[in-house]
Amino acid sequence: MADSRKKKRNWKNITGYFLFVILLISIVYTIIRIIMAPSEPIGGEVHVKIKSDYVLMLIQCILGLIVMMIPSVIERRFSIDIPNNMEVVYFIFLYCAIYLGEVRDFYYLIPHWDTILHAFSGAMLGALGFWLVSFLNDSSHINMHLSPFFIAIFAFCFALAAGAIWEIYEYTFDGLLSLNMQKHTLKNGIALVGREALSDTMKDIIVDALSALAVSVVGYYQLEIQSKDNT
Repeated sequence: MADSRKKKRNWKNITGYFLFVILLISIVYTIIRIIMAPSEPIGGEVHVKIKSDYVLMLIQCILGLIVMMIPSVIERRFSIDIPNNMEVVYFIFLYCAIYLGEVRDFYYLIPHWDTILHAFSGAMLGALGFWLVSFLNDSSHINMHLSPFFIAIFAFCFALAAGAIWEIYEYTFDGLLSLNMQKHTLKNGIALVGREALSDTMKDIIVDALSALAVSVVGYYQLEIQSKDNT
C-alpha cells in the first residue's frame, strides 16, 4: 500500500517538474522572440508571428507557472489532500493548453485543438466539483450533506463558472494588449462582426457546458448507486 502511494506521488512530482521546466524554457524563448520579432507583418505576410503574438505566449506561460502551483497551495493552506491522479491530469491539461497549444502552435496546426481542450477542461472541472463536494460531505468538521442531485448541479455550475471566467480573461487581455484569443479577427486582419464575432466564445462555452453536463450526469448516477448500496 505504501509503495503504491509512493508511485502515485512520484508520477505527480515527475509531471509537475517536467511542466515547470518546460514553462521556464518557454518563457526564456518567448522573451527572446519578443525582442527579435517584428511589430507588424513584413511585406503583407499574415502568417508570420509578430511581437503581440509572443506577448500572448509569454502571458500564458507565466500564468501557467502560477496556476500550476494552486493545488499545492490549497493542500498546504487548508490541509486538503487533493487526489494525485487529479493533479497529474491537471498538469497534462496545462501542458497541452499552454506549451502544445501556444508555444508549439497546436491551436493552428491541429484542427479543433481548442475545442478538444475546452471539452477536456469542462470534464476535468466537473470532476473537481464532484470531488470538492464529496470532500465537504465526508468532512467531520463540516455539518453538511448534499444529495446526489445537488452535488451534480454544483459540479456542473462550478465547471461552467470556471469556463466563463476564462472567457472574461480572454476578452480582457484581448482589449488591453490588442490580442486575438477570442478569434474576433481573421488571420488576414479582417475583423468579424455580429454573430460571427461571437462564434468562438459561444462555441467554447457550449463545449464546456456539454462536457461538464456529461460528467455531472455520470457522477449523479454513480452517487445514486452508492447511496442505494449503503442503504
